[in-house]
Amino acid sequence: MFEGRGIACERGERRVFSNLDFSLAPGQAVVLRGPNGCGKTSLLRIVATLLRAVDGQLIWDGVDISEDVEEHRARLHFIGHQDAVKGALTVRENVAIWAQVRGETNDRIDAALSAFEISHLADTPAQYLSAGQHRRTALARLVASSAALWLLDEPTVSLDADGTKCLQRVIADHRAARGMVMAATHIELGLDDAELLEMKPR
Repeated sequence: MFEGRGIACERGERRVFSNLDFSLAPGQAVVLRGPNGCGKTSLLRIVATLLRAVDGQLIWDGVDISEDVEEHRARLHFIGHQDAVKGALTVRENVAIWAQVRGETNDRIDAALSAFEISHLADTPAQYLSAGQHRRTALARLVASSAALWLLDEPTVSLDADGTKCLQRVIADHRAARGMVMAATHIELGLDDAELLEMKPR
């Protein structure tokens, strides 16, 4: 079980949100909704430990994640607005770096490319990819290495309809394997049964 208790966020001198609670059990999803500036990205970055909350706790199986931040980071994937794809590397190399850092096998890399239908681009330098192909390459990292918790910030940006379907399938498979998902998205991703966390600007 992963929980947020009383999470508060400030940017500069402005309080973005306060007393925010959520919970995720294996196989479950939380969808963040709300207008621009309400703190969806900030919440995801807090959960990923890329931003510090000014108040509250993040609890994994009853233990505050602050007791071992590196362990928490090792069990999550964060896909933000930036693809972080290196143009000088091929598609396969971009995905392989992520997988190898986490000790995954080449089979896992092949499965990741196949899941997002970019196997035919494996040897193509990323600088020649379209925006949608860039996004598929970034998202393939989700499959290339295992992580219990996926944090997705508008993951369908630049994806066409087929790319979105690939992502939907991957998310469904992850949840079927008892993985957790927290996503800021306005696109249907097969998350009808997710907990909806409405965030409002202050």
